[in-house]
Amino acid sequence: MLALSQTAEAVAATTRKTEKVAIVAGHLRSQDTESAALGAQFLSGRVFASWEERTLQVGGTLLWRALMTVSGAADAELSAAVRKHGDLGAGAYDVLAAHHAAVPTLTVEDVARNFEVLASTRGASAKGELLTGLLRRATPLEAKYIVKIITGELRIGLKESLVEEAIAKAYQVPLADVQRANMLLGDIAETVRLAIEGRLREARMRLFHPIGFMLATPSESAAEAFEKISNAIVEDKYDGIRAQVHVSPARDGAEAKVKIYSRTLDEISESFPELRPSLAGFADEVVLDGEILAWRNGEALAFSTLQKRLGRKRVTASMMAEIPVAYVAFDILAMNGSLVIDETLSKRRDMLAGVFARLGAPVLVAQGQAQLFCEIKKDEEARVILAPMVRADSAAHLDELFESAQGRGNEGLMVKDPASTYAPGRRGQSWLKIKRELATLDVVVTAVEPGHGKRASVLSDYTFAVRDGERLVNVGKAYTGLTDLEIAEMTRRFREMVKRDHGYVLEVRPEVVIEVAFNAVMKSDRHDSGFALRFPRIVRLRPDKPVDEIDTLARVEEIYGSQYHLKNAS
Repeated sequence: MLALSQTAEAVAATTRKTEKVAIVAGHLRSQDTESAALGAQFLSGRVFASWEERTLQVGGTLLWRALMTVSGAADAELSAAVRKHGDLGAGAYDVLAAHHAAVPTLTVEDVARNFEVLASTRGASAKGELLTGLLRRATPLEAKYIVKIITGELRIGLKESLVEEAIAKAYQVPLADVQRANMLLGDIAETVRLAIEGRLREARMRLFHPIGFMLATPSESAAEAFEKISNAIVEDKYDGIRAQVHVSPARDGAEAKVKIYSRTLDEISESFPELRPSLAGFADEVVLDGEILAWRNGEALAFSTLQKRLGRKRVTASMMAEIPVAYVAFDILAMNGSLVIDETLSKRRDMLAGVFARLGAPVLVAQGQAQLFCEIKKDEEARVILAPMVRADSAAHLDELFESAQGRGNEGLMVKDPASTYAPGRRGQSWLKIKRELATLDVVVTAVEPGHGKRASVLSDYTFAVRDGERLVNVGKAYTGLTDLEIAEMTRRFREMVKRDHGYVLEVRPEVVIEVAFNAVMKSDRHDSGFALRFPRIVRLRPDKPVDEIDTLARVEEIYGSQYHLKNAS
């Protein structure tokens, strides 16, 4: 474990991706198979494989108590160390280095076994004893990274994609094979084992493990989109949340199993229980890509309506009645044990149509602009919908479709190349999106402060940033757009996310993604990005979007350079 911790320190000490990859590759080569496999898992910031549902159920309070017991430090000393670094793992290192010395005897296998026992142990007292025992055996540096792994906050600038590159480098195997195996298995430790044995291509799809979503690139106009994709498959861009559905149908006496995953790859099945019975009606084992919409009487409702249900694990019958939802499927990623993402979009759409033809639950199948209800009684509402698609034969046709999509209350259009394969987690030119309001950005909140007047007691002013490579650079501050209830809820959340207290301004962990609209982009030395947004306002909270998918400084520069075009297009 000490070698792994030293590797993590070395990775954290450099900002160069190539160096990070080389450091991790060197570590993996120096270890036996199991140590390398578990090391890759831990360096990816994971306690268990990503496909597993197990968690440690170890919170900050339990960790804090264990650290206090092992170090014998005063509460104020640990508090000061954590405030200094803004990180519990780094704070743990400081107090343990001052008060606790241990001989390095822990192996990564020891840590993994302790995690297994912790996950299966019930009761705070019993968990606390196990955690204390583990930390007592750890050197300060080992404890630092054990805490970081437990909290899921490794913070060494090492994404799982770089660990994949390191595996390819360490064992001289194609990176594409590593990426595909890890995507199929949802288990980077098992991917290492297969890489060592030369069996990466034997990896098979594991159901109920979400894979990355293919992303779309913004297009400024219908003309630009048609120029890039002239024979496009066109769908409405829905104003809901992206969702991946995994279904194992009822077979051989076993009940159907359904799970729904968000764009952040978190399971959200419990938030939408009314979708399960309809999705369970599929006759095929499938993995679908689509959108969850607030839906009533055959029409999509505004995102603000759906937002009232986001993040809720317990959904009451009254809430389901007030805000009913439907799932609109527009792609298929796997069917009956076979991954189909390498098939063309045209072929995948044919497969999807066939899957829907065999669906026994109430379903709305939409063809072009005509909607055909199948097996729906008067008192039933379609919960599963096959997204309509049309072919666009000109830029003018795309403009007409765009206006129609807006008329149906949707955001705009998705314009897709029919020959495109599905590229998980990637954004390219095969899928384009034309949105209702082009001048919006997805950003992450980096600092908060109290408002004025009636909002003086809540945190309502948000400073936000975009990505610039590995850095986050601020581009503006917004204080309008959220309801009083949302601000109150976010105030509670932000107070638990403080990295540094600057008095009036609180620097927070960059985890909350919001969508902001604005009138223009200006050159400015007020922010470290060199730009500032004019009259920014919050469009919505985006709990469905991970931080690594927010907009970039390059996108800000692009909007800055084409503002007059944007103004005319909107």
